Amino acid sequence: MNQVMKQWSDRKKLVEVPLFSSYVFIKADITNHTAIKQTDGLVNFVYWLGKPAVIKESEIDTIKEFLLQYQNVQLEKIAVNVNDRIRVSNGPFQMLEGDVMEVKSKSVKVCLPSLGYAMIAEVDIANVEVLTREIFMATPNNLQYNSTGAFNTSYR
Repeated sequence: MNQVMKQWSDRKKLVEVPLFSSYVFIKADITNHTAIKQTDGLVNFVYWLGKPAVIKESEIDTIKEFLLQYQNVQLEKIAVNVNDRIRVSNGPFQMLEGDVMEVKSKSVKVCLPSLGYAMIAEVDIANVEVLTREIFMATPNNLQYNSTGAFNTSYR
């Protein structure tokens, strides 16, 4: 849970709120999806590329650790940027890695080195996953991120 300072007319109080509002994370395999969908109050699964989204347990652990160490955490959607290292997640170039050369509204131009040639492909932006990028974020605690996006608390 994310600890956030809330202000009322007569007081301030530190309250716990979900970081991802309206989301519930579950650990289940695909055989349980039908039974899970029958749960009262559940609207649907979150889908990514036509399949229920899967979040690695290591990512959940990182989020939990982050929330234990910091208050007033906010989420920001990160776009694909020029020079990002990506992996194609779907389509004819699936699992190939390359560097983003150009970003368009719905696609990215990616350099996919192969056989000593620079093979340039335009790939639907929904079919790429960012592998590495330099992320530095200024926060009140001077929190810094390394090139994989993981936070580094040794800079406090």
